[in-house]
Amino acid sequence: MSRIYDTIEPNVIDQEMLQKAVEEQGPQEEAGQLAKREGIDFKDVTELQLDFRNILKIDNLWQFANLTKLQLDNNIIEKIEALGSLVHLVWLDLSFNNIETIEGLHALVKLQDLSLYNNRISKIENMDTLQELQIFSIGNNNLTSLENVAYLRKFSKLRTLNLAGNPLCDNEQYSMFIAAHLPDLVYLDFRLVDENTRELAEIKYQYAIDELKQGEAQALAKLEEEQAKQKELDYHKAAYVEYLNGPFLFESMYAEDAEANKLAYLPGIPDLLETYRNKFESVCEKLFAYGLEQYEKRQAEVSTFYKCLQEALAANQEQGTKIILEFENQNVGLLEVVQDTSSFDIAETKLAKYNDDIIQLSDTLMTLEMQTVDQLEEIIKDFERNIADLVSTFIENVQGMMAQCRDLENHHHEKLLEISINTLEKIVKSEFEEEIPDDVRMLFVDKDTIVNAVNASHDIHLLKIDNREDDIITKANSWQAAVIEEVHKNEMARNRSRVKEINQYKDHLQKELDNLESLEPVE
Repeated sequence: MSRIYDTIEPNVIDQEMLQKAVEEQGPQEEAGQLAKREGIDFKDVTELQLDFRNILKIDNLWQFANLTKLQLDNNIIEKIEALGSLVHLVWLDLSFNNIETIEGLHALVKLQDLSLYNNRISKIENMDTLQELQIFSIGNNNLTSLENVAYLRKFSKLRTLNLAGNPLCDNEQYSMFIAAHLPDLVYLDFRLVDENTRELAEIKYQYAIDELKQGEAQALAKLEEEQAKQKELDYHKAAYVEYLNGPFLFESMYAEDAEANKLAYLPGIPDLLETYRNKFESVCEKLFAYGLEQYEKRQAEVSTFYKCLQEALAANQEQGTKIILEFENQNVGLLEVVQDTSSFDIAETKLAKYNDDIIQLSDTLMTLEMQTVDQLEEIIKDFERNIADLVSTFIENVQGMMAQCRDLENHHHEKLLEISINTLEKIVKSEFEEEIPDDVRMLFVDKDTIVNAVNASHDIHLLKIDNREDDIITKANSWQAAVIEEVHKNEMARNRSRVKEINQYKDHLQKELDNLESLEPVE
């Protein structure tokens, strides 16, 4: 479809265009003019129109973090991109552009209304995250496959769909197919889906839909299984013991160890290796169970701490509220008294006392806050000590179990070296009659070669154990530092907020006092 501005130079969305659009679409009365002079914060903009501007490339929209409605229709946009920051978008119009592929929408999880009308799209895809979608217009595109429309079954909230103008609409089964495959659809191509069509469609496509449902159920079951596995893995990672409940660490030691794989051909080595593996994995299993146990203890400690913290803060808030209520009850009706009295001295005395009461109230609240800070400081210190003890004990026991793994590796290494040297002696004396591959036999040219091979294998294994131990210890220490830092950061922010709140309340009372003084009787 040609447009009258096709010959105009294509545009990208730059700062000047955005500023102009925001000013044009903002309020034009006095408040709007004031906003223009003082500057409009793009974060405050919730709706933006960028239609009919010959835009070729979407860009610079990250500044509109709270945008809910975006209009980009009637441009020459070829690719959906740069929308990842618009996570609050509910309504998006990209109609009348040159888009060929649906993409770049994954972050728009709140999107309810999407128009891709009159583009060059040939496949409905890449929309899985748009689970809030209710209205979808993709008419006048290049959709040819009815089966592709079944992709929309995953959007349970979809009620309005426009496909008119696509080649697939020429299929005589079009309406029946859509009604059968999207049973919750209310409007198709601007028309209500009547119950008669829906019933006939259900009968006609019964077996196909049953098969489709079966496939969807299997896919859902598989997805749920994968999600459950991922959730379990995330839990293990949080405890720093992921994959230690199996052969992963042991197998990783041998994954890149070519020499060990060669030596496995020697007589006696398979049995030796199997014994080593069983003992090694047993230690890993114990470490895994211990890691989960300690993770729960750390989480319980954090939970208990925050519970104590909230209880202390609640008591502080209750006491502060009581103090303020007592102050307000003591001074209730002061305005009326000052207004009604004819004596300047009496009014002045009452106002002076009110001023003293304000100062006393502020001092009392500040003292209460200081007491709270001291109380919370003690709670935080106890928490720090408890966390430090938990992490220290955890690390100490991890090091002990990793030392067991190293002991097993050292013992295996000694046995392997012993068998290898004995094998070398037999080969030298032509007493070794077992068939071994040529690349394995090449290790037995002399003692240095075989010893170096066995030692190289040993070093790889020890490095894997050391790295896993360092990884666990580093993560545990990092967690401890992060938790404590967050606690201090939150407490500092809370204290500043409370002090500010007290000062603001004092200022508010002081302004009221100033107003009362202006009402003093004139003698």
